[in-house]
Parts: sequence; C-alpha cells; structure tokens
Amino acid sequence: QVQLVESGGGLVQAGASLRLSCAASGRTFSSYAMGWFRQAPGKGREFVAAASWSFGTTYYADSVKGRFTISRDNANTVYLQMNSLNPEDTAVYYCAAVRSTAQAMSVTPIRDMTYWGKGTLVTVSS
Repeated sequence: QVQLVESGGGLVQAGASLRLSCAASGRTFSSYAMGWFRQAPGKGREFVAAASWSFGTTYYADSVKGRFTISRDNANTVYLQMNSLNPEDTAVYYCAAVRSTAQAMSVTPIRDMTYWGKGTLVTVSS
C-alpha cells in the first residue's frame, strides 16, 4: 500500500522558516515527480513546487520562488524548506506524486495526481 506522509507543519510568526518533509512508502518513486501543493482556507488547491529524482530538476510557483526550496535526498523523500514566511503562506500543505517531470507536474490537473498525502497545516501569524 502506497503512503505519503507529511510532517513539519506548525504555527510560526511572519519572517520565520519551516521545513516540511514527505516520506513515501509502498513503492519506489524514482521515476515520479514529487511535489508540494497547498490549500488555503476557502481557496482551491494550488501548486507550490516539484522535484524530479531521475532528471534532477525542480520547478516552483512564482509566488514562492526565491523563498522556498524543494529537495529530494533519495527517491522516496521530498522536503520543502520555507523561508521568509508570510501570512499568505498559511495553508494545508499536501505532498503529491505523479509520473512526470517537475515542470509538467506544475500544470498537471489536481485530479490526475497519482498519490496524495493527508496534509500538514502551516499557520503564519502577522
């Protein structure tokens, strides 16, 4: 059974940093892009960042470029280092995986993601 489990969320003040982790199990994700999406209260789920293990590439949403860094230190783990957080970053952050490139993951419809985690809440206070 495939599982993606996120961790690392929490409550922080504006300007702080957080590091999210996603651990995948049940299969090898070497040919999958793994990434992060977020859903703020009352809004739709949006792409944040993706990383491809096989191609060694990353891709970011414009809203987080320069502040967030995605990384993978093995085929089944993905991290999201979030710096300079602001209240607009408040959301539930979800880990996802799909067999694609990192850039393609950014434009893949939400419904077409193969695997999802259950999410971790990030709250940024002003």
